[in-house]
Amino acid sequence: MSSDKTLTSDAELIIERQEQAWTFILNRPDKRNALSAELVESLIEGLDQAHAEQVPVLVFRGHGKNFSAGFDFSAYQEQSEGDLVLRFVRLETLLQKVAASPAFTIGLAHGRNFGAGVDLFAACKYRICEPTSSFRMPGLRFGLVLGSRRFAQIVGREKAAYILASTATFEADQAASMDFVHDLVESGNWSQSIASLTASMGCLAHTTRSTLFRVLDNQHHDADLADLVRSASAPGLKARLQAYLKGD
Repeated sequence: MSSDKTLTSDAELIIERQEQAWTFILNRPDKRNALSAELVESLIEGLDQAHAEQVPVLVFRGHGKNFSAGFDFSAYQEQSEGDLVLRFVRLETLLQKVAASPAFTIGLAHGRNFGAGVDLFAACKYRICEPTSSFRMPGLRFGLVLGSRRFAQIVGREKAAYILASTATFEADQAASMDFVHDLVESGNWSQSIASLTASMGCLAHTTRSTLFRVLDNQHHDADLADLVRSASAPGLKARLQAYLKGD
């Protein structure tokens, strides 16, 4: 389960399937596991398969130096604004599938993480990071509202407002103090944490577990999607992205 595990596949997403847990490994280390359109679609497809097979535990982690650098801006200038909006919509679709999953979802973060990568981590029900990890969500710099309500539900409205508006970086210890992460664990010990959590959640019947998570669900999926679309579809998206990338 270590973050420096040697992987031989060229696929952008590797899924390690075990009876009680599937591990989704973001495998774009040369791009710091930035979320390309292809990777997002692979994650959505993999989640749908896991849900169909009623897998109890789903784990998300990254290969290489970090969990994820967020949205992949590569060649954004070659895409239309409509294409970019669709990519953000599919990102929100992915986040909602993770947040509303009937499985117990676990995020494992290490290194420096940004934007939609932090949102993917936040969508997991249980979040573990290395003590040296950091997080930053700069989406408001280019006018994007993505994952904001979910983040506020975790850390509180006032903290969320400051962090999101200032696009401030917060370190692992701060993340733990505001309950954004549940445990600070070195990656070499992640396997022990996952085994313990899997043993706890795997003993529940699928219907019991899924009903529990549905009852506890405090998400606003339609509103989140609407806010995302409004922010992303405002004219001048590419100009905003260009200004952000030049200045950040």
